[in-house]
Amino acid sequence: MSPTLVPRAQVLRDTLWTALAPVVWGSTYLVTTEWLPPDRPFTAALLRALPAGLLLSLAARRLPRRGEWGRTLVLGALNIGIFQALLFIAAYRLPGGVAAVVGSIQPLLVMALAWAVERQAPARLAIPAALVGVGGMALLLLSPQSSWDLLGVAAALAGAVCMAAGTFLARRWRTQVPLLAFTGWQLLVGGLMQLPLAWLLDPPLPPLAASAIAGYAYLALVGAVLAYALWFRGLARLPTVAVSSLGLLSPLTAVVLGWWLLGQRLGPTALLGMGLVLGSVLAVQWSGGSGGPAASPSPGPRGGSASQ
Repeated sequence: MSPTLVPRAQVLRDTLWTALAPVVWGSTYLVTTEWLPPDRPFTAALLRALPAGLLLSLAARRLPRRGEWGRTLVLGALNIGIFQALLFIAAYRLPGGVAAVVGSIQPLLVMALAWAVERQAPARLAIPAALVGVGGMALLLLSPQSSWDLLGVAAALAGAVCMAAGTFLARRWRTQVPLLAFTGWQLLVGGLMQLPLAWLLDPPLPPLAASAIAGYAYLALVGAVLAYALWFRGLARLPTVAVSSLGLLSPLTAVVLGWWLLGQRLGPTALLGMGLVLGSVLAVQWSGGSGGPAASPSPGPRGGSASQ
């Protein structure tokens, strides 16, 4: 059955709701550095994913079907478990700007997967727009003093590949699992993968202040439950490349929050980079990310009220 065109107003609404996910993720750096106990990255990842996965899975009360378990495990590992581990390895071995620049190639990787697997050529504007996004991220975040640790770069690159594959497959492996269950089981799988890392590599948690409890609650309820539900909802309704490019809003949000709340300086080069990143995201959205007409929202994942 051929895809049907959807009204531009609906596409705009879906795009704005989906964009909230990386904006929320961009606040994670501020919450982590200002509210949470230091030097416990895997504990933070665990307490973000596992309680959120349990909450959504219990609320949805829907198990994956027998043939869906394998795909659920793969998606949970790619989008949450393995990706988070690689993300924190990169964060510890690289300046945040270097890790973000390497990660900004994700839209290009999604285009390559769509072409290699589905023979879906990217829109003419999508590739140069994505390259402009990488360049803008470099202007925004890199400095002459940035160091390029080989293992850290490899981890950041592997994380980008992992998330690109998870984003692509989450759209390709459409199921009839309701949205909240689809999100919850992936978070649960990813959280369980973080459990041994947090146990073995992080020091025990100290007595938690009210601000730390609030920070962990924010990561779980807003950073995981809300943000991932909106992200997977967007993947069910929008072109994969268009959704992937919205991920550039995450480091952009972190920079803006650092300037607004922490007094961090933004120079002319950073402002130029910010403009290029925003222009890149808008250009990819306008191009649709890939050739062909926009499709109507896919039948799965269904259910949930994350859009409201």
